[in-house]
Amino acid sequence: MSDASSYDRIEFAVVNGRLVTPRGIVHGGVAITGGRITRMLDAGDVPDATRVVDAAECYVLPGIVDSHVHFRTPGLTHKEDWEHASRAAAAGGVTTVIDMPNTDPPLMDVLGGRERAALVAGRSLVDFRFHPGIDEHNADALTHPFARSAVSVKVFMAGHHTAHNVIRDHGILDHVFELAARAGVRVVLHAEDDGVFALLDRRRRLTGTRVAYEQLRPRSGGIVAVARIIELVRRHGTAAHVLHVSGGEEVDMLVAAAADSLPLTFEVTPHHLSFTSADVERVGPRLWLSPAIRGAGDRERLWQAVLAGGVATIGSDHAPHTRAEKSRSGLEAPPGLPGVQEMLPAVHTGLARRLPDADERMTLIASLLASTPADLFGLRGRKGRLEVGHDGDVLVFDSEAEWTFEESDVQSFCGWSAYVGQRMIGKPLVTIRRGGIVWDASTRQFGSPEGSYLDVGPLREPHE
Repeated sequence: MSDASSYDRIEFAVVNGRLVTPRGIVHGGVAITGGRITRMLDAGDVPDATRVVDAAECYVLPGIVDSHVHFRTPGLTHKEDWEHASRAAAAGGVTTVIDMPNTDPPLMDVLGGRERAALVAGRSLVDFRFHPGIDEHNADALTHPFARSAVSVKVFMAGHHTAHNVIRDHGILDHVFELAARAGVRVVLHAEDDGVFALLDRRRRLTGTRVAYEQLRPRSGGIVAVARIIELVRRHGTAAHVLHVSGGEEVDMLVAAAADSLPLTFEVTPHHLSFTSADVERVGPRLWLSPAIRGAGDRERLWQAVLAGGVATIGSDHAPHTRAEKSRSGLEAPPGLPGVQEMLPAVHTGLARRLPDADERMTLIASLLASTPADLFGLRGRKGRLEVGHDGDVLVFDSEAEWTFEESDVQSFCGWSAYVGQRMIGKPLVTIRRGGIVWDASTRQFGSPEGSYLDVGPLREPHE
């Protein structure tokens, strides 16, 4: 506790909440000045601040860090634009995003984040960073001294409608892992083997075989790719993060690799946790995803890994397409669906059915959706935790609210969501980015688009 006179400088305070902190759940609040958390407040402490939000005994979480979004800027803004995507993020409790490189043109420059940031300056409600892409043509960019200022690079091992920069050559992939290890850069991967898919596609064309979407891009592609990644990590010691894991066999291998002390982590998405292949058959192309949504047994294996601590992060894989694109005939409909707004409510809804204790749910969410993605992608000490000195990114979350996600709730430019009509448990009430309210559910009002580019800072020394 501090004397009352020291509160004169407080600009913003959240009070009367159940704070989800690294030291557990505590009753109290946070004080924010100059965009940073300056004080943790005790229970019942209401300072003389310029703006006070009463959490009314709801949970107070660190702002969500979504390390896997496709905000479609530039070149694909007929699907999504940054303004609407950042609104969707804020309405979902997200205060920081890391955008993927498969735009038009793609971001294939490890130093290109600053130029890309200029395209969205003054249009973002959330803070942001980028995963630059690496493919068969620019792998040697990782040898440049300036590459040491990068945190991560994205590799596609298989392509689809919006992902054309694919590494198919196993020798080049090995080279990328070697160079990334030397540079201290984390490799982020779409882990499906394009060669497996090409082999199966040739066979189908020869026989005229027609298959369902999930069978078109089967689990074998992911199994082969993950096995290769494990071997490359073992060989080079490269830090690697496998995205949107969909099948139980991949989970088993990745959990075993981590237990073998390999620097290998993985992500799951709310889509793979929420839906099954039976839903895809019922709904159709709106639920087509890459990697494909698989069976009920796979979904439960993903949930087991979430609850047991095997999963490192949950990312939304927010990847909108237009209604018209999703209505194309045959296999012309692109995979991907919006999710940055839906992620936290969908994940909490699934957790509420599997983990009765609300404090345990909140602690797990704070790790999977805030602190661990911040740590993995160079934001430790600034994002992902309710601690003095961190950015004032705060979320007031009602864990008991039961509500239905309606079409009128959708903030994404695409205007649709696969979650419309679903009953949700838990709702973001107020989203605060660096001490400014960017979403207030009670008024359905957004704040100012003053989100900042999170530059990676000074060069690091290369690994020997």
